[in-house]
Amino acid sequence: MSTLRGRNFLMAPGPTNIPDRVLRAMQRPAVELSTPSFVDLCRSCVGDLEKIFKTTSRVFIYAANGHGAWEAALVNALSPGDRVLVPETGMFSALWSRMAKSLGIVPEPLPGDWRHAVDPNRVEERLRADSGHGLKALLLVHTDTATGITCNVQSVRAAIDAARHPALLMLDSVASLAATDLRTDEWGIDVALGASQKALMAPPGISFIAVSEKGLAAAGDSTFPRLYWDWHKRSSDQWYDWFCGTAPEHLVFALRAALDMIIEEGLDAVFARHQRLADMVRAAVRTWAEEGGVELNARVAAEQSNSVSTVRVNEPNLAHAINLLCRDQLNVSLGGGLGQLEGRAFRIAHMGDVNEPLILGALASVEAALELCAVPHGRGGVRAAIDSLTASLAGPGSLSTRAAGSPG
Repeated sequence: MSTLRGRNFLMAPGPTNIPDRVLRAMQRPAVELSTPSFVDLCRSCVGDLEKIFKTTSRVFIYAANGHGAWEAALVNALSPGDRVLVPETGMFSALWSRMAKSLGIVPEPLPGDWRHAVDPNRVEERLRADSGHGLKALLLVHTDTATGITCNVQSVRAAIDAARHPALLMLDSVASLAATDLRTDEWGIDVALGASQKALMAPPGISFIAVSEKGLAAAGDSTFPRLYWDWHKRSSDQWYDWFCGTAPEHLVFALRAALDMIIEEGLDAVFARHQRLADMVRAAVRTWAEEGGVELNARVAAEQSNSVSTVRVNEPNLAHAINLLCRDQLNVSLGGGLGQLEGRAFRIAHMGDVNEPLILGALASVEAALELCAVPHGRGGVRAAIDSLTASLAGPGSLSTRAAGSPG
């Protein structure tokens, strides 16, 4: 039994903090599935997910985590033996590729170094070389939580268009949805998928897919056997088919509350908050990096994620020590390194139900852990985060500006 007092600072990149309001939404009795109020609630969730995906196309909800959404996307839009291009940006592009291979799809990796986003020029070059259009889709991870890298989806779409290639653009937006602007229709994304446990602030176990008309047409040609994942079945007018059986009622209640909170805050304000908090973390890490003991994994500023920051530690064994010290003594739960970064990095998430005091407290704890683990680091990371915060809040029309002009 833990002897740590107070609430744990959950700074791992999924599951993230679940607001009390969302937790309370699940504290209610089950309802009969065909109750009009529950059917309407499900419809309202789909409608608001369309707003967050920024699409007018179909959105499907699954009682599954993000890996389930991966499989649903693959078995609906593709067929066994299809070839797909998979730009490598980190652990999750590799895992999605592995799943595709297990289903009989043939993935072709576009190798990366786990420190940079997708190079659209390489995408265009490879697609131009595919003159027979054997590649049926491109599997792209928007934000990889292992590497802390966010790809520029528009540039990848432009590369596909420049190559005049008909490949589907399939996007994993699990870690970016509701943290980073995503414009499914405007950016020409054919299949976009997300999940509940990241920036959407809901419990794990529910996922979503937004599908374009082109994606739905591809599903009509798919030869994969499927029932539970099937988009056609889930497009039925019968409410029972929307979830292919019993709906995960209490997860839907939680999702409804989380969507309410996002809509009340305003989607642009949600994006701005994630940017502000991410900037605070990056400012701290840049200061710590001055002594050479740590550094941000993502090398290019424009590619650094607003969902999670991956921090490399030059002495590999010390990354694990920092994680354990923060968890067991300071009550701060960080993410560990994954894949190529296992044992070489820790991760600070800044998505979902997170605010400035939580970030400052977590950064202070990490800075203390760096000191206790004798990791060379520049002092004043928390001060740098405060400077980043105050600069972002001091602009025209900000709270600080209005407060300064208020009568005494």
